[in-house]
Amino acid sequence: MWDRRILIRIHGPVAEQGIWRIRTNQEMRELHNDLDKIVDIKKERSEWIRHVVRMDQGRTVKKIF
Repeated sequence: MWDRRILIRIHGPVAEQGIWRIRTNQEMRELHNDLDKIVDIKKERSEWIRHVVRMDQGRTVKKIF
């Protein structure tokens, strides 16, 4: 949500028929062709869990941020 708010400010308002308005979240998604951030986070978590499950039993789990 915070990311979109910043992107809306960066791209600025839109003039339609002489009336200015801010861009909607849907317009921002179309401009940046990105998925919802929550979907991205869940996808990364599931990839990490699959990685941990496949690891050797002797190795320790280290996550790099």
